[in-house]
Amino acid sequence: MTRTHRHCPRCRTELDEGPILYRCARCERAVYAADLDLDYVPAGSAVH
Repeated sequence: MTRTHRHCPRCRTELDEGPILYRCARCERAVYAADLDLDYVPAGSAVH
């Protein structure tokens, strides 16, 4: 089984912990897994 790496929607740093509640080490934000299932495109990135 391959582990999916989740990234913070604010700063794009890889998230720690999980699988229900993730934590961003850089911006110290808690992110619920349900919030990560949404399609997110950071500002300034190209959409293909």
